[in-house]
Amino acid sequence: MEEPLTPETLLRAYAIGIFPMAEERESDQIFWVDPRRRGILPLNNFHISRSLRRRIRREDYTIRTNSAFSAVVAGCAEREETWINAQIADLYEALHLAGFAHSLEVWQDGALTGGVYGVALGAAFFGESMFSRRTDASKVALAYLVDRLRLGGFTLFDTQFVTEHLRRLGAVEIGRAEYHRRLIAALESAADFDAAGPLPSPQELLQRSTQIS
Repeated sequence: MEEPLTPETLLRAYAIGIFPMAEERESDQIFWVDPRRRGILPLNNFHISRSLRRRIRREDYTIRTNSAFSAVVAGCAEREETWINAQIADLYEALHLAGFAHSLEVWQDGALTGGVYGVALGAAFFGESMFSRRTDASKVALAYLVDRLRLGGFTLFDTQFVTEHLRRLGAVEIGRAEYHRRLIAALESAADFDAAGPLPSPQELLQRSTQIS
């Protein structure tokens, strides 16, 4: 893609199945990725383990959406090796301000301790990254995010790649052609990140997950 990298370019890239990465935090170069094997998290197959259920039931956290988007991106880049450089952070901030990029955050004792962010387009949600500063905070964030996406009418949750961490939560790999087929179908449908309304209580979240799994 030769055109300048803008938020509009980024949305068009997602629509054809590719996404940007930088080699490292200080890099001023961005490259496009179209994996041969794509990671997705089937929204009806999210696995909440017994230990995660116990963590969710503790209710020692508060869940918020879109209240600290930039801080979530910064938290995701807070690691020794990261593909998030300044240009990427700025682009996603612009998408957030335009209503396409969203964050779901875990707050404990007044501090941001975990979260996840991604891009919504049609009925597809492209999960970009997540982070955790306390045990299981990112898993709690994903549990609430999956519930929100299901209620909002999303049909595709793209995780880009599958780590062992995501595999334990139900993520799977599919081939490029199958991914593009699902992407096209999702882009032809409508979904709403905010359709779920108020965030559920832990009991409501776990009850819904039991009914679906």
